[in-house]
Amino acid sequence: METLRALAHEPRLLIEPGVVFAVTFAIAYLVRSLILRGLRAWVTRTRSRPGHVLCKALSGPTTIWALILAVHLAIQSAPLPLVITDRYAPRILIALWIASFTLMAVRTAGDLVRGYGNQIPGALPVTTLTTTLAQITALVLGLLLLLSAENVQVTPILTALGVGGLAVALAMQDTLSNLFAGFYIAVAGQMRLNDYIKLASGEEGYVTDIGWRSTAIRSLSNNLVIVPNSKLSQTIVTNYHLPAQRMAASLQVNVPYDADPDLIERLLVEIATVGARDIPGLLADPAPSAALDPGFGESALGFTLSFHVTEFAQQFGVRHQLRKRILRRLREEGIAVPYPTREIHLDRDRPA
Repeated sequence: METLRALAHEPRLLIEPGVVFAVTFAIAYLVRSLILRGLRAWVTRTRSRPGHVLCKALSGPTTIWALILAVHLAIQSAPLPLVITDRYAPRILIALWIASFTLMAVRTAGDLVRGYGNQIPGALPVTTLTTTLAQITALVLGLLLLLSAENVQVTPILTALGVGGLAVALAMQDTLSNLFAGFYIAVAGQMRLNDYIKLASGEEGYVTDIGWRSTAIRSLSNNLVIVPNSKLSQTIVTNYHLPAQRMAASLQVNVPYDADPDLIERLLVEIATVGARDIPGLLADPAPSAALDPGFGESALGFTLSFHVTEFAQQFGVRHQLRKRILRRLREEGIAVPYPTREIHLDRDRPA
């Protein structure tokens, strides 16, 4: 207390610590700027994604670290009591450093999962759920490190959290059900990002995200369908991208009864085979095929042209192009498209 009163009556005693603070912070900030500038130049030249993540992570905390260093040296040069310079100040500054380092680790963990999660064999798919889990893990480790630095016993805290966690689990059954269901969906690998799925209730579209509470599905009409994870894990799902993204499709063609079936079959296969060269999404392997199916109709012979497309949404554009080419080719061959007809016989000789 006497030292603090002396500082209050003699402000000039703070000149030296102030100068130390200003000089240290200026030098540290200059070094920080030079390092970040060199790192940004290297990232721009090499287009390194890890370097970009590191540069983003260091831009904020390094300023705090420079400030912590300047405050530490200023306190050490100030005529303060030993209890402040040797006990309280270092503990506070270490806590600030751990907190800033933890925030940097949380941000870096999220960026690394988003940037490199899909490149690790056997890793979970990159979703909101996996990104959040990585950030929570980094945050928990940082908190444990902070408690350890402050000599706080972690075991009693974990015990209390375990008892309190039971009450929280009972109060948040629906939320936890969605959380664990989302984790199961991500781990099972039966639904991945960008897969086209169809639910038993009729909703269908591309999986855009698997969150901790719900899964987002983007329909072909560009609408977003939000399905709770617990509901999604219990319903019947058709995944059109598994086991392979390629899928079979077909279209039906009707021709008159007087048409040559062998000629129609050959024309359909030829049109699809040639179309595989320039129609987006149409595959040449497996080769297209045609069959007299459903066959004998009321007023026409029904043929089915089978082919394969690269993925689910491509089948609609492929059918459009194939129908135009088939109609054009049938007209060139003189084969008319049949119309439903009815024959009515009138018996004029029978009395009314």
